[in-house]
Amino acid sequence: MKAIVNRSAGLLTEIWLPVAAFAAWWIFSLNSTSMYFPPLARIASELGNILTTRFATDVLPSLQNLGTGLLVSVALGISAGLVLGLVPALYAAASPLLEFMRAIPGVALLPIALFMFGIGPDMKVAIIVFGAVWPVLMNTVDGVRGIDVLVKDVARSYGLGPWNHLWRIILPAASPQIIAGIRVSVALGVILIVASEYIASTEGIGFIELQSARQYHMDVMWAALLLLGILGYAANVLFRVVEHRLLRWHRGLRGTEQGESK
Repeated sequence: MKAIVNRSAGLLTEIWLPVAAFAAWWIFSLNSTSMYFPPLARIASELGNILTTRFATDVLPSLQNLGTGLLVSVALGISAGLVLGLVPALYAAASPLLEFMRAIPGVALLPIALFMFGIGPDMKVAIIVFGAVWPVLMNTVDGVRGIDVLVKDVARSYGLGPWNHLWRIILPAASPQIIAGIRVSVALGVILIVASEYIASTEGIGFIELQSARQYHMDVMWAALLLLGILGYAANVLFRVVEHRLLRWHRGLRGTEQGESK
């Protein structure tokens, strides 16, 4: 019962300000005659129209491309990060190249990706992978390189094999930083999927936004923006649930250490 009360209180603490802001927006925009700032009631109506009539043709493709790009980014980032973190000489050699490539914004590669992959989903996924892989990769490297030497010595003394050492020691110890990198990649992925749909695209949420702005349908444009915000928030909430389950041991350990320090 206490847990339910605590969760309810936490939820109310988190949502009261957005609810109040949207209520104020709804009230103060009711009589708006501005073409650029239509009433929130009309925006909400267009949002419902997008979700009911354009979900399969525009919203779903964006979600699929985003999910595919993030999955590839996470798999590639963790794999490469583990190799670089476990082989210091390789990391030292590759570090200048990694820093050079990481400094290039993903959107800057849109013309190249368009030329290489065309206007289909492959181009959008490639842009997401290039832009979103770096936080995962670099955080994985830092997490692996930052493992306490004592932990490595204990694992070595137990005679763990390479795979057991990787799964039981390296990945769990580096997982807090890996999860932090994935959270950044999720936010970058949302930005990049919209940017990739601005150029030579015929579907997607970004396409809806750009097309409606060109046609001066500002209520549709605002509805697309509102949908992006909702999707970004939903992705963050989902990720927090996953993070809560995966890092439960880490929070318990930190709580024990803080208790001992007191």
